[in-house]
Amino acid sequence: MNYLITVLANKQQAEEAYSVLQNNGIPPEKVTILGEGYQSADNFGLIDPNQQAGKRAKKLAYWLIPFGFVAGYVFNVLAGTAIFSFTNAFAEHIIGGVLGAASGLLGAIFVGGGVGLTVGSGDALTYRNRLNAGQYIIVTQGADGVIRQATKLLRQFEPEYIQGYTKPTEA
Repeated sequence: MNYLITVLANKQQAEEAYSVLQNNGIPPEKVTILGEGYQSADNFGLIDPNQQAGKRAKKLAYWLIPFGFVAGYVFNVLAGTAIFSFTNAFAEHIIGGVLGAASGLLGAIFVGGGVGLTVGSGDALTYRNRLNAGQYIIVTQGADGVIRQATKLLRQFEPEYIQGYTKPTEA
């Protein structure tokens, strides 16, 4: 399935573009308007970057927390550091492991969450920001011929952004 994403400056342009597409034979079920008063990004299925960041942070935490504990424990054993003067050596090693696990958790949050927030959402974050700024998005889906026709028709509105996508087929 092919998609054409078109960003228009205001509601009037979006409604005019929608009408032009329908008047030129593109069925209404193939065209969706996103924006205030129409379908939202969540309802349409655009990826929420915060959700993606949380998923990546959790995945990374499963590895980094245990690894951090072991690394902190081993470092404390090898270095022989005394964190608190009133505890015995075994408690010092456990405390070192807990501090290493905490470092692993922080790494998962900052690295996994930060990368998920900036990279994991692809173009969805850009589109969400445009919707939040009051712009409107027209999504046209269909075969190559429909997308080519829609591209020609939508260019007359001088969109701020127009991009075609092809959804990969599942094997």
